[in-house]
Amino acid sequence: MRYIDTHTHFDFPDFAADRASVLADCARTGVERLVVVGVSAGHWPRLWNLVKSDARLFAAFGLHPMFLADHQPADIQQLHDWLAAHHRHPQCCAVGEIGLDYFLPELDRDHQQSLFEQQLALALDFDLPALLHVRRAHAATIATLKRYRLPRGGIVHAFAGSLEEAREYHKLGFKLGLGGAVTWPQAKRLQRVVAQLPAESLVLETDAPDMAPAFAAKQRNSPEHLPRIAALIAELRNETPQQLAEQCWYNSCELFNWPATTVP
Repeated sequence: MRYIDTHTHFDFPDFAADRASVLADCARTGVERLVVVGVSAGHWPRLWNLVKSDARLFAAFGLHPMFLADHQPADIQQLHDWLAAHHRHPQCCAVGEIGLDYFLPELDRDHQQSLFEQQLALALDFDLPALLHVRRAHAATIATLKRYRLPRGGIVHAFAGSLEEAREYHKLGFKLGLGGAVTWPQAKRLQRVVAQLPAESLVLETDAPDMAPAFAAKQRNSPEHLPRIAALIAELRNETPQQLAEQCWYNSCELFNWPATTVP
């Protein structure tokens, strides 16, 4: 079976000591492609240098709402310039991680909204999908996406919303990222929703090094865990691991305009 991890922070220092061995383990377990997602302007050069070193890695560049205090007014122009320079490169695949976070009260909502809209506008300008961070902000996010209507849609990372919200995202061309959160025994509501989601809306992710699955509790999360996460999701959906893996592979390739054969 083959897998695409559509959301990692593989450039983070957590992987500095064993990044090569993790990639080797990914190859052995069928994890053939990893999307490495940006969070702030200062990290983009490090991320891009890493991605260029290995054809299995793909980059997204964005300004994460949780790092609101770190972002500077000039960063939007810098993101524009960065995308202008790299968006045609086959290893530049999306704008992200961007979005809205209403879970943390210290994050100014108006500032978040402005930053989100400016980055959606860049995704439109450069014809790229968007990788979204959404926490307790589905209504505001869906309303914003309805105004921007990205032709290539994107992914709602770590989707934990309702079935109705999932349907709204699906109508807007967005896939739903599923990862370790689904594997926890207490995630009953999320599991019920995941069991009913349309197959064509699903993609797999780890968010490594964060959001570890239940079977790796209190450990660094890693793309190597993706096959086991996928098997647990398949069980919830009464599908075979092969069915889920192939559907998510196809969905991911469709979103990113990748050939659904082998690594470029």
